[in-house]
Amino acid sequence: MQLTTLSKAKVENAVLVAERWIIAALRNQMFFSLTEINEAIGELLERLNSRKFKAINSTRSELFEKLDLPALRTLPASRYCFAEWKTAKVNIDYHISVAKHFYSVPYQLVGKQLDIRLSATTIEVLHQNRRVATHIRSYAEGSFTTDPTHRPKSHQQYLEWTPSRIISWAASKGPNIAALVARILETKPHPEMGYRSCLGLIRLADKFGTERVEAAATRALHCNAISYMSVQSILKKGLDRLPIKNAPEYAPVEHANIRGKDYYTRRTK
Repeated sequence: MQLTTLSKAKVENAVLVAERWIIAALRNQMFFSLTEINEAIGELLERLNSRKFKAINSTRSELFEKLDLPALRTLPASRYCFAEWKTAKVNIDYHISVAKHFYSVPYQLVGKQLDIRLSATTIEVLHQNRRVATHIRSYAEGSFTTDPTHRPKSHQQYLEWTPSRIISWAASKGPNIAALVARILETKPHPEMGYRSCLGLIRLADKFGTERVEAAATRALHCNAISYMSVQSILKKGLDRLPIKNAPEYAPVEHANIRGKDYYTRRTK
């Protein structure tokens, strides 16, 4: 505790010396660029470091060259990279969720708990202290970053859930749930990217009941809102209990000032 207090006092005294010999000396001067003020500070700093102490016959520059400089090490080849550490469990679509974005890992790690090293530019995934995947970090929330080498050659051979099994499960709950699940899988570049949303519908059925989810799926299909979030929103707002109204059909308006589509197909002579 005494050493810490002494070190703190030395640091505060050094700040006080810099304020007196540099800041105070420049307080009445006007500068018009950072280069100009840095040059002025550099001159006063060199003068301060060359000034001898009262108690010892030496200067700050001499003590630095004698004590500190021999102990200094060379700078590392690469700059220090600040990173966060997180953990994530691999979903059945062999993706992990990191900062609301989904990154792929080798499919053999489905169900495993992995360590994530998260920097401003890179995502590193480790299993048992061994790096298993690396991705460029993406800040697009809800999107996927997938390495094709992480996908199994035959999904049916390796994973428990398959597109056909998910659609079959959905069909047992209701025809519109099955239709919605099929549409969700069709919208993805790879069907397994839709597994997370489709299995989310399973949890909605457990929470709200199959009949309500079927009604919500019917409304989602009618509105072309093909996503898990849309069904969840419909259920939370109770829209599944309301009748679905078809958009009214209007007869075309005829008026002398309305040119109509045929006007734009004519060729100007």
